[in-house]
Amino acid sequence: MKYTKQEKLDIGRRIYDSEITRYQAAELYKICEGTARTYMRMYRDANNLPAKNCKQQKCNIIRPDSPALSANTDDFQSMTKEELIRELLKARIAETRLKKGYAVKGDGTVILYGKKNTK
Repeated sequence: MKYTKQEKLDIGRRIYDSEITRYQAAELYKICEGTARTYMRMYRDANNLPAKNCKQQKCNIIRPDSPALSANTDDFQSMTKEELIRELLKARIAETRLKKGYAVKGDGTVILYGKKNTK
């Protein structure tokens, strides 16, 4: 069903103001959920409103001044250059194995994560 621009903006306003969800709008107005979302965006852009539920997304990045990082760096600071290189190689090998779909325990047993063995 075709709607006029004003009807689309009205549907978008109802979604933006949380009167109805976009899924409810899709059922009520016989449109798909993506179209309902588009109408809400049209309303938002026409009225220069911020994005709905606009929150600054937080990353799970460890900051240099965080206590979790300083506890880990204390272990590395006491290592020699050769020990650091060995630990780096172990980490890279483990990462490569996980990308291929398997891991190796300390006793040598192989844990497969994929359906087929790729090694």
